[in-house]
Amino acid sequence: MNNITIVGLGPGDPRLLTREAWEILTQASEVCLRTARHPTVDALRAVPGLHLVSFDEVYEQTDAFADVYQTISARILELAARPQGVVYAVPGHPAVGETTTQLIQRAAAAQGLSVRIVEGLSFIEPLLTALRVDALDGLQIADAMLLANKHHAPLDPDRPAILGQLYSRLLAGEVKLVLLNTYPEDHPLTLVQAAGTQASQTLQLPLHELDHAGSFFDHLTALYIPPLAHAGGYDALQEIVARLRAPDGCPWDREQTHESLVSPLLEETYEVIAAIESGDAHLLSEELGDLYLNLAMQVQIAAEEGEFRLADVLSHIIAKLIRRHPHVFSGLDVQNVDEVLQNWEKIKAAERQTKGEVESTLGSVPSALPALMQAEIYQRRVARLGWPGAPAPDPGVIPADEEAFGDLLFALVAQARARGVDPERALRQANARFAAQVRAVETRAQAAGVTLSALVPAERVTWWE
Repeated sequence: MNNITIVGLGPGDPRLLTREAWEILTQASEVCLRTARHPTVDALRAVPGLHLVSFDEVYEQTDAFADVYQTISARILELAARPQGVVYAVPGHPAVGETTTQLIQRAAAAQGLSVRIVEGLSFIEPLLTALRVDALDGLQIADAMLLANKHHAPLDPDRPAILGQLYSRLLAGEVKLVLLNTYPEDHPLTLVQAAGTQASQTLQLPLHELDHAGSFFDHLTALYIPPLAHAGGYDALQEIVARLRAPDGCPWDREQTHESLVSPLLEETYEVIAAIESGDAHLLSEELGDLYLNLAMQVQIAAEEGEFRLADVLSHIIAKLIRRHPHVFSGLDVQNVDEVLQNWEKIKAAERQTKGEVESTLGSVPSALPALMQAEIYQRRVARLGWPGAPAPDPGVIPADEEAFGDLLFALVAQARARGVDPERALRQANARFAAQVRAVETRAQAAGVTLSALVPAERVTWWE
């Protein structure tokens, strides 16, 4: 005999109960219900001699759903200790959107109790019928409550999606804000209420009106999100690039290498910068697309060569972002941007030490950067440590506004040309001398066991000099 029998009540119409489920429910003397707010329960109330126990009062006593499910699961485990065990009925299928099933199974395994799952139709099958959607055509299924806690929808917009348990207008408003980060505001949606029952109804509306449906929301409401009218997901881009690189693809694309894509990468990057400076959002969208294409091509070449794949690229940067933002993901308390930057440098130093790299403030600055950009990054990085950096000219001759400063730099380039000096090479050499001086200071400090960032300003100047 099973200690715990979890029965799926189906989507709501008693006629959709499986034969096995109906036999177990009607032959039991007592059935515990996660909630009595389910249409199938009315049919169970008519069964002679059947005692129904509902846990609806737990929802009223506890605000957080996680606590509700923990409490209900704990009670089921207590009842399972009885000689007759316990029959526990849940809406739909016990393994679809049913947190208590997962909690009960884990705890029962730890306690040596047996659990039997009795299948039931979930809300998904009637939804597929109502929407005329094939589940094997890339259908994505998610919990509306979990998605509402995101900032970006974890959905591929080129594939259909269903969100279950969209139970309130407030939740719909939170879901709308998350979806707007992926889909256009006029993207068509379909709300389905009570799928699988005679009272089922649908409502079509644009995304920006999702939370305007009023009383349409309840515990049996689900949302259908169709694919974008035109492909717009990263997977679609990577598939096209892979197709272009395939044996029967484009000869030009097949010939590309990491090295051959360097010049186009620089060109596309500067075109993105130009689009940003133009203030033209449509142009920026197009130029970013060209940049994405170059990156997708680099990833595809690497995948073909067995070097790495897209997941490697993304998992690396995801882990780095989480690691370098403990004030966001790990609860570290920071008061301002300066503290964020200081902590950032400490984390990077720890990373370098873990890798066995020689610690250098300027070590990760690319040598191929344009000289002016390189000079600015060099000076910005040492400024974070409070170092004096390069000696400054008389402030009286330095213009305060960006336009005049640009004119001064332009005039310096003209003076360099008149004297036969290559300004780019001259600045690059100045950068090299500055970087050498920084590394010399760091090397001496490491040999002396001194932490430069911990020195008072006067000591920093002494070390620099």
